[in-house]
Amino acid sequence: MILSSCLTLIECDRVLFRAAATGLLPEAAAAERRALLALSAEHWVTFDMDAEVIERARRPFPAEPIRTLDAIHLATAVLARSVVPDLSILSLDDRVRRSGEQMGFQVLPRAG
Repeated sequence: MILSSCLTLIECDRVLFRAAATGLLPEAAAAERRALLALSAEHWVTFDMDAEVIERARRPFPAEPIRTLDAIHLATAVLARSVVPDLSILSLDDRVRRSGEQMGFQVLPRAG
């Protein structure tokens, strides 16, 4: 099961729009990838940025400094863990990984 913040979809779409606008990716390829993302996301549980997520994102995290959008992702993970207690976090960002580990999450991919 994939649980995600709605922010993930926004960030992915923005990357694809930016890649097409700067010529890094042809528009047709970007559109195809946006369609694939939308199709995949239909099977995800997506959390909105509600008052609980916003309130948690406004507080400190163990591995500060945490960027604003990363704070929203971590706050969403805290909320999602109430639904899936053994939730893992998937991130390549060192600060997100450190905070996640210190908050008791298993962090993927595993270092090794």
